[in-house]
Amino acid sequence: MPHVDVPATHSGAAIGISSHISKVPSADFGPLNNNSTSAEPPNRNGLVLPIFVATIFLSSLLVFSVQPMFAKMVLPLLGGSPGVWNTAMLFFQIMLLIGYIYAHLITRLLGIKWQVCLHISIMSIIFSFLPLGVAKGWTPPAGNAPVPWLIGLFAVSVGFPFFAVATNAPLLQRWFSHTKHSSAADPYFLYGASNLGSILALLSYPLFFEPLLTIHKQSLAWGWAYAVLVGLLVICSVTVWRRYSPATATDCSQYTTISVSTESITKPQRLHWLALAFVPSSLLLGVTMHITTDVAAVPLLWVLPLMLYLLTFVIVFARRPWLPHNWMVLAQPFFLIPLGFQRFSGLILNIALPMAAFFVSTMVCHGELVKRRPQTNHLTEFYLWMSLGGMLGGVFNVLIAPLLFNSVIEYSLMVVLACFLRPWHVPTQRWITAPDVLWPTLLLAVLGGPLLMGWHPTDWGIAGILIFCLVLGLGTYSFRHKPARFGLGIGTVLLLTSLLGTQDTVLTRERSFFGVNTVQRTEMGDYHLLVHGRTIHGAQHTDPTRWKEPLTYYHHEGPLGQLFSVFQESGITLHQIAAIGLGAGTSACYRQPDQYWTFHEIDPKVVMLAQDPRYFHYLSECGGNADIVYGDARLSLSTAPNQHYDLLILDAFSSDSIPVHLITREALALYLQKITPSGILIFHISNNNLELSAVIGNLAADANLVGWIQRYRVKNDDQRSQYYMSSDWVVMARPSTDFRILDEDSRWERLTPDPSARVWTDDYSNIVGVLKISQQH
Repeated sequence: MPHVDVPATHSGAAIGISSHISKVPSADFGPLNNNSTSAEPPNRNGLVLPIFVATIFLSSLLVFSVQPMFAKMVLPLLGGSPGVWNTAMLFFQIMLLIGYIYAHLITRLLGIKWQVCLHISIMSIIFSFLPLGVAKGWTPPAGNAPVPWLIGLFAVSVGFPFFAVATNAPLLQRWFSHTKHSSAADPYFLYGASNLGSILALLSYPLFFEPLLTIHKQSLAWGWAYAVLVGLLVICSVTVWRRYSPATATDCSQYTTISVSTESITKPQRLHWLALAFVPSSLLLGVTMHITTDVAAVPLLWVLPLMLYLLTFVIVFARRPWLPHNWMVLAQPFFLIPLGFQRFSGLILNIALPMAAFFVSTMVCHGELVKRRPQTNHLTEFYLWMSLGGMLGGVFNVLIAPLLFNSVIEYSLMVVLACFLRPWHVPTQRWITAPDVLWPTLLLAVLGGPLLMGWHPTDWGIAGILIFCLVLGLGTYSFRHKPARFGLGIGTVLLLTSLLGTQDTVLTRERSFFGVNTVQRTEMGDYHLLVHGRTIHGAQHTDPTRWKEPLTYYHHEGPLGQLFSVFQESGITLHQIAAIGLGAGTSACYRQPDQYWTFHEIDPKVVMLAQDPRYFHYLSECGGNADIVYGDARLSLSTAPNQHYDLLILDAFSSDSIPVHLITREALALYLQKITPSGILIFHISNNNLELSAVIGNLAADANLVGWIQRYRVKNDDQRSQYYMSSDWVVMARPSTDFRILDEDSRWERLTPDPSARVWTDDYSNIVGVLKISQQH
C-alpha cells in the first residue's frame, strides 16, 4: 500500500501543522519602531528579544519534528498510507486548538505570575513522558475505519507533550507584549521565528535526522532539545515577571505599515478569520492529496506545498512583504484559470501549476488575515479562531470528504472557495447577487451543452480548441472583480475541462483510508484497469475466453511467469503460497489445483473490487479456495503458523509511496519464520521513483540469504498495447535451498548488497537515499 514518507503532511502534509503555522509570522525579527515612547529605552532592551525569538524558534522546531517522527513510529501498525499522515495532522490540529484555548484562557483569567507558575509546572511534568514512543498494547482494528483508533493512539502516546509545546507560540507572544521592550506593542512579528523554525524542522527531518538517526535516537534528541526549551522558557518567565508592564499591550497600528484592527471584535469578523484559516488549511491537504494521488506519487512531494504554506506566513506578515498583497490578488486569476487545462500538459507542469495556484491563493487568504488582525489585547483570541479554522480544515479533509466524495473533489472545492474569499472590489456590495450566479451558469450552458451532446473542440481542429479555451478563459477572467462570480466561474472551468480529453471510461471509484481506487474501461472497451492514483495495479481482458490470462507486471513472459515455469519444470513442490498485496488478483492465475493460496490485503475496497464480477474475474476463475486476510501484512502474517508457506510473494511496492516497514530486518525475519526451510521469497520492486534493489540486497546479505534480480523490459508497442508491463523482481532463498537454477538463466543476475548503505530496520530507513533522482546525481 502507498506510504507517504513523512516530514509532516504531512503528510503535512498535510493539517496539525496547518493550524500551528497559521500564526502570524514576520521575516524581520527586529523592533518595528525603536522610537516608542511607551516602552523602555532601546539600550535597556538587552537580550529580551533574542531570548524570546530563540524560545519560539525552538518550540516550533520541536512541534514540527515530533509530527513526522511519531507518524513514522506508527507506520508499522497501519501500513504506509497517506491516511496515516493526514490523520496525524488532524490529531495535531486538534491538540493545537486545545493548546490555543489554554493560552487564551490563562491570559484572560490569571495574573502574569500565576500564568508563569502554571505553564512552567506543565512543561516540567512533560519530562515524565520522555523519551517519546508508541504506547504499549494498542492493536489496530481490522477494517476500513482506523481513524478513531489512530487518534486515540496519538493522544495516549504524545498528546500531552505536543499540547504543552504547542501552547508556547501564542503564550510567549502575549508575554512579550508585557516586557517593556521597544517592540512589545506589536509582538506579531515574533511568528517569523515560529515559521522559520517550522521550515527548518520540515527540511531537516527527511534530509538530516531520518538518514542519520534511528527512531530511538531521534526521540532521545527530541528530549534533550525539549530540556533546552524548558530552560529558555524559565528565562522568558523570569524576564516577563521582572519587567511586567500592563500598559505595553496597546494599539499597535502606529508601529507597523501593516493595517491592524483597533475596533472591538464582532461575530462576522471572527467568522471571517475562521474562513480565511479554514480554506488554506483544507487546500494544503487537498493539493497534497491531489498531486500525490492524481499526478505523481513522488516520495517527499508533500514537502513542497507544506513549505509554500509556511512561506506565505513569513511573507504576508513581514513589515515590507516581498510580494505585496495586491499583486497576489491580481495574479490569482492567471494561475487558477489554467488549472483546468493542466491535464493536457506534461508532468512538470502538472505539478508546478497546482503548486503555484495553491501558493498564490494561500497568499491572498493570509494577506486578508493580515489586514484583519486585531490589537494585542485580542491576540490570543485571534490565534484561537485561526487555529479552529485550521483544525476544521483538517476535519473536513480527513473525516468528512472521504465520506462525501469518492475522489479528491475537496481540492477543487477549496480552489473555488478561495476565490470567494478574495477582497471585494466594492466593500459595501452584497456578498453574492443574482448576476453572480447567472453569468457563470450562462457560460456553463454555452460551452457545456455542446460537450454533452457529443461535440468536442478538436472536431474543429486547432481553431476549435483555441475558441473553446479563449471563451472559457476570458469569460471567467471578466468575473475577477466579483469574488462569488469569479469562484463560480473557476468552478465552471474545472467542470468543463473535466469533460474534455479521451480518457478511459470510469466504471467505478472507491475511496478509503488507504487511497482512491478506480476501475476504468479502456477506450476500445477491451480491457478493465484497476488504478490507484496513476499506478495501474491490474488489468484484465473483457473477452471471457481470456479472463485467465495474467497481464501487467504478471504476464507469462515476465519474471513472475518465468519463475512459475521454473517451479513446474524443476519439480519444485509448492503447496502453501501467500501473497502480500492483492491488486486485481492477477497472480492467482498461476495457482495449481493442489495449491492453497492466501492473500493479505490492507484495503477492504481493493478486495471488494477484485471480487466484483462486473470488473474482474481472476479470483473467481483462478483463485479457487484462496483465502483473503484483511489488515497490515506484518500483523496478519504474524498469526500464521511458523514454517507454513512454501512461497511468499511480496507485491506491495509498485505504488510510489511504499510501506517501508515491509522491507526491514525485522520484517524479513518474520518472513523467514513463516516459510519452510526450503521456502522461497519473491519481491516485486517495480517503482517509478525508488531504487529498492540495494535495500533488498542489503537485507539478503544481512540475513545470509542468496538472491537474484531481473529487470524485465517490454520489447515493443504491441506488448504495451496488450498491457504487458516492464517490471523488476527479486528472488531470495536460504543458501541450502536447491534453487540455483537461476544462475544458469541469463535473464537473472545475482543480487548484490550496497556496502555504503545501512540495513533498513524498524528503527531506521532512508527514503531520500533510494530516490532515483538522487542516485542519478
